[in-house]
Amino acid sequence: MPIIIKYSPLFLTIFCFTFFLNSCSEPDPMTDNPFLTPSTLPFEAPDFNAINDEHYMPAFVKGMEEQLAEIEAIATNPEDPDFENTIVAMEESGELLTRVQRVFSNLTSAHTNDKLQGIQSELAPKLAAHSDNILLNRALFERIGTLYENREDLELDEESLKLLKDTYRDFVRAGAQLDDSQQARMREINERVSSLTTQFQENLLEISRERAVVVDNPDLLDGLSSDRIAAAKEAAENRGHENKYLLSITNTTRQPVLTSLRNRDMREKVWNASAYRGIGENGGIDNTPIVLELVELRAERAELLGYQSFAHFALEPQTGENPERVLEMLTGLIPAVIKNSDEEADQIIEAMREDGIEGELMPWDWEYYAEIVRKAKYDIDEDEVRPYFELNRVLEDGVFYAMNRLYGITFEERHDLPVYHEDVRVFDVFDHDGEQLGLFYADYFARDSKRGGAWMNSFVVQSELRNQKPVVVNVLNISPPAEGEPALISFGNVTTLFHEMGHAVHGLFSDVTYPSLAGTSVPRDFVEFPSTFEEDWAIHPEVLENYAVHHETGERIPQDLLNRVIAARDFNQGFDTYEYLAATMVDMEWHLLPTHQIPDNVAGFEQTSLAKYRLNNPAIPPRYKSAYFAHIFSGGYSANYYAYIWSEVLAADAFAFMKERGGLTRENGDHYRSTILSQGGSREAMDLYRDFRGGEPDVTNLLRRRGLLSE
Repeated sequence: MPIIIKYSPLFLTIFCFTFFLNSCSEPDPMTDNPFLTPSTLPFEAPDFNAINDEHYMPAFVKGMEEQLAEIEAIATNPEDPDFENTIVAMEESGELLTRVQRVFSNLTSAHTNDKLQGIQSELAPKLAAHSDNILLNRALFERIGTLYENREDLELDEESLKLLKDTYRDFVRAGAQLDDSQQARMREINERVSSLTTQFQENLLEISRERAVVVDNPDLLDGLSSDRIAAAKEAAENRGHENKYLLSITNTTRQPVLTSLRNRDMREKVWNASAYRGIGENGGIDNTPIVLELVELRAERAELLGYQSFAHFALEPQTGENPERVLEMLTGLIPAVIKNSDEEADQIIEAMREDGIEGELMPWDWEYYAEIVRKAKYDIDEDEVRPYFELNRVLEDGVFYAMNRLYGITFEERHDLPVYHEDVRVFDVFDHDGEQLGLFYADYFARDSKRGGAWMNSFVVQSELRNQKPVVVNVLNISPPAEGEPALISFGNVTTLFHEMGHAVHGLFSDVTYPSLAGTSVPRDFVEFPSTFEEDWAIHPEVLENYAVHHETGERIPQDLLNRVIAARDFNQGFDTYEYLAATMVDMEWHLLPTHQIPDNVAGFEQTSLAKYRLNNPAIPPRYKSAYFAHIFSGGYSANYYAYIWSEVLAADAFAFMKERGGLTRENGDHYRSTILSQGGSREAMDLYRDFRGGEPDVTNLLRRRGLLSE
């Protein structure tokens, strides 16, 4: 599941403020520091030719000084508070700090190094402390509270009123109304949580390196295509393993190579490397103490604020509202998911028996034999399909084509702007009338300096207040091809390209006044709706036929094969939904715990949680186990991993609605753009959806989308 990086500009700068106030001992001449002034490149795009690691420290320090003066001036302003001198002033604060942090945050995820990681580790607790200095500032909160209490008399427009409400809510949820001793403890908790989540993220990068599987004998790779074997050989050589092969471990429990490896012992080895990472008793880095401490600290934070659990605290500002409502929806899906996964298991066991494999179905068997069943049922061979999905063709004739058909926008690659890695590409994005909307950066290949997963980030967010247009980046982790070979990708990667473009256009189409409400600044369980919605255009016949072209012959994918690819999309959805729900329930159970019930065994708690919801089939482990569950322990989705399927309810319903209105048309795209994508967080999320749909979403469209409900 992709992770989206979402920041409020105000609290982004708050978050960054205290970096290096106590740690920078080097001279700080600030000579030629590119962060000091807005970039002169188009749309203030970062000048990566001018930026180096040494620039971050002094830019953060200077940015903090400016931020401190601005916030202090707001809090102590002798004039009566009004919307302009308080809320708008806060929106305008921290320009330098915002600029440096947006670059820094993407680099530490997409192309990090030891120095950046050292900065990030030292920075984390200081950032948390400064955030508290703002959010727990009683004089500042008094001004905000006065405006909030008199909000109906301020004659604010809808977006401004929404910003005021959000600001007040954020201060209250941070502890602005707590007494001095409670606030002191809140500061301690926040500082420790910040350090732990940073350590968890840094550990994951190292864990992925230490758990990579090195193979001596190429015979053990039987089943992999020649280009994938060549890539594995090249990856091993890059790590210093001559005449060997390296199978990298991706972020999820399941691993892509498990669909192809014929050697069962090899599959088991790869699966074990994935499923038991981050657990000290299995050797290597141990993330389980971090998990337990984070859960306890989050529970204590919620209790300090008067909430029943951290899940109740985390869900309050979401469209899900509370754990009870979310669990009602999730548990309602479980019977159909178990039924479908059991039926899939029967087919897989039958294929195992035909292959001479007796005994129980194991998790390292599922994907391999599911692929065999898929081939038999739909007559599809992955090696037959991949030549029709060449990365650049998929991007330009698939993703960009669909965006043009829906919204009238075009992408034109440019080569004059500096990038942070040679793999990164840059595109101008033009609206239907020729006006440039912003810039789009594409960073698609995996590397050791990049964390796992896929995400969207922003170097610049749209804002009328700051007269800025968006500069966004999509980051994926597609295995790079061997040198000189084409990048042939799986259909799963195709879907992810469309998904992340959904986040990108959410940022690119933003048309709001305040940066805190721009683009993807919406609830967690709504932010994945626009991205999931775009996925289904990947299998729209018109779109598919435009990009599914053989990379050597130029021939379009045969209609029969195309039909089978589309039909096979519903296959194994029981498994897919099961493993997702299993991870979701583990997330919810961790964050429903009170402080006095924190267990001491991570694996044991996971199993108890899964059994509680009848999701403890050993052949279908959770998509993420706790020790490498980045979404909830370092990625901002704690008690919110349900957001993907909650958003998918909206996405499936929205797509069905568009099909009813004619499908892939500009009229449909413009309606969706004007009611959803351009609005950002300027209105309540579900009000936006109702305006788009003309009513409430129908959950049965989700079941149909996943093939769990017959027509």
